[in-house]
Amino acid sequence: MRQIEKLLHQYGESHQNRTNIIIHGIAVPSIFFVTIGLIYAIPVPEMIAQYQVTFAHIFTIPMLMYYFKLSGPIGAAMTLLTIGVFGGIRFLEYLEISVWQFSLALFVVMWVLQFVGHKIEGKKPSFFEDLRFLLVGPAWWWNHFFKRFNIKP
Repeated sequence: MRQIEKLLHQYGESHQNRTNIIIHGIAVPSIFFVTIGLIYAIPVPEMIAQYQVTFAHIFTIPMLMYYFKLSGPIGAAMTLLTIGVFGGIRFLEYLEISVWQFSLALFVVMWVLQFVGHKIEGKKPSFFEDLRFLLVGPAWWWNHFFKRFNIKP
């Protein structure tokens, strides 16, 4: 069994309850969005900012490399999600909504929601055992779409 398959299987063990799956289907991509939003909001030195590069841009490079190392389809899907996240962040800026305030508020709400899901599930979150599962969650989310089109992760 490939590493990505093992990780998705392990993650899936604590995500069996339908309500918890639905909650995670909303919360996982939201948390991905707002985590990048929070990192994006960290001020960068002027010498970097002049190139319109943020810490979020820098952070996503090794993150996406990790996803591609696990699986080409997961890496490609996470690249699309990441592009969408940056587009969403730019849209917040266009609307003159504070990225860090929006991200922080939604971060708290979505984590509370996930813990409610795990309470319903009766199992603790996977990342309590292995922090890699914080990155596996979005891959697990994509894997639900992949199954519908018979794409192997």
